[in-house]
Amino acid sequence: MNNMRFIFLCCVVLNSFLLFGQDDYNELSDSKYVDLEVWRKQKDDLCISWGDANKHYSSQNVPDVPICLKHKLKGWKGEKLNALFLIWSKLRDCNVSVEITDLHQKNGGIISKENLSVGFVRYVMTDEFVREGKTSCGFRYDKTEWDSSLVADVIDIKKDFLLRKMHVTPVWVSINVPRDITAGKYYGEIIVNLDGKEYKRLKLQTQIVDRELPVVSQWKFHLDLWQNPYAVARYYNVSVWTEKHFEVMRPIMKALAEAGQKVITASIMHKPWNGQTYDYFESMVTWKRTLDGEWTFGFDIFDKWVNFMMSLGIDKQINCYSMVPWNYSFKYFDERTNSMEYIKTKPGDKEYNDMWIAFLTQFSSHLKEKGWFSKTCIAMDERPLPIMKTVLDLIRKADKEFKVALAGLYYEEIEPELYDYCISTDQVLPKNVIEKRKKQHLVTTYYTYCADCKPNTFTFSDPAEAAWIPLYSIKLGLCGYLRWAYNSWGEDPLRDSRFRQWPAGDTYLVYPGFRSSVRFEKMIEGIQQYEKLQKLREDFKRNKHLIRKVEQCINAFNIQDLAKEGTASSDIKRVISLLNEQ
Repeated sequence: MNNMRFIFLCCVVLNSFLLFGQDDYNELSDSKYVDLEVWRKQKDDLCISWGDANKHYSSQNVPDVPICLKHKLKGWKGEKLNALFLIWSKLRDCNVSVEITDLHQKNGGIISKENLSVGFVRYVMTDEFVREGKTSCGFRYDKTEWDSSLVADVIDIKKDFLLRKMHVTPVWVSINVPRDITAGKYYGEIIVNLDGKEYKRLKLQTQIVDRELPVVSQWKFHLDLWQNPYAVARYYNVSVWTEKHFEVMRPIMKALAEAGQKVITASIMHKPWNGQTYDYFESMVTWKRTLDGEWTFGFDIFDKWVNFMMSLGIDKQINCYSMVPWNYSFKYFDERTNSMEYIKTKPGDKEYNDMWIAFLTQFSSHLKEKGWFSKTCIAMDERPLPIMKTVLDLIRKADKEFKVALAGLYYEEIEPELYDYCISTDQVLPKNVIEKRKKQHLVTTYYTYCADCKPNTFTFSDPAEAAWIPLYSIKLGLCGYLRWAYNSWGEDPLRDSRFRQWPAGDTYLVYPGFRSSVRFEKMIEGIQQYEKLQKLREDFKRNKHLIRKVEQCINAFNIQDLAKEGTASSDIKRVISLLNEQ
């Protein structure tokens, strides 16, 4: 009987792990220099202070901040506001927990504590952008060749945390400001408990201006972060496309929807990117060649995925990758051999043309039956112009109404044929082209990748850069931003963000266990500022002076200036302050 009980409890624990991720884990060790003299000079054993949410703080060195127990935030109704405070211990380990109070207005108004959340910020291993003799986008098989350190990024789900002596723990604070409250100042407290007893209270003042951020479904910013459902299945050890798989994906993808995501990422063939991620993309479409040599396709998995994502609110666009995979290899089931086979063929070959005409024709009919045709793009990334011309001609032969998306270089010759055009940071779209595309209601965005030092969302990037990125699209005259990886986790994503290729953190923005990140929260912050500017543009159409004042502030954004430490942070703070004054 005892053995049966033990087995049952093990199953419960295992199931909990599979569904909710690791409840706790041990961070990797940091070999960076620790200034012991500063620790010795520390007067108090335990210190608490508000910090700067735009900064990284060392895990083992005393933070260079003046002790401050009061903090002020300011924002609109419907906005998510963020803050950060720090706890550090000199002589002993202690268990830390945090409580929050309601925020009260002097005239009786209240922001319930249910609208507030706190999370201990955990440290993950990162590396660096480039090293002498290496390239930022090259392979990094030997991690010892790169300068590695711990960086605070994982916003944990634990209710308490063991703070080690001579260590620092940042704590992330978020306020989801209700829409049905009166404007004004609200006051509350953050209660920090050590070893089960109240230790100190931090004051938090939040000023809400009499303006309201639109609901997420009305946001104009075109956010396109590529999702990887296969990484979720591997990490949680569940079979792909089962009920358990969708269950563990739900909170991860719901968080993406709540950030304003517009696009569903769908893989319509095997390994569109040649398995570059730790978990490669399989085909969501079943490819089959019959005994007669005819091509047939099954869309059941594709339909499940799209319906699931749409149920969460991600329903504006479906980008299907890719007619032009990186190695021109296509996997299918062949009835003649009763096995999986591969075809090596490229655009322009008869075999390629016959195969894709069959696919596009059947896919077009299926999408129209589902009512999804107008939302769907045949999508490609970083493909050369001659290949793109050939593929575009083929798509038009199958169905001239198909929308096409491309992320890559700017090609003047094919721009008019692209519904969704995303350019890299080193490309320039002519102003007249941008204005024309706006009038035609086409999607025009930009992207960052492994070759972009700043701005970016690597784990070692300045946190403010993630907020800077959405606002920079305004200066460029574009409507949004693309990032190639939302959740393409590595082998040990909670502890080590380094990867065999590319700078650390390049492959994901959120963590398993439904954990957000400082990077992701700052990106949402930047998107909110984008939306606030759009709202002011609408509300003050006749006040050109006011709009010009705000846009001049954003036009001052300069990528070259980001090389200076703290520039992204000062840019963001200046914009937020200006938008909150109007």
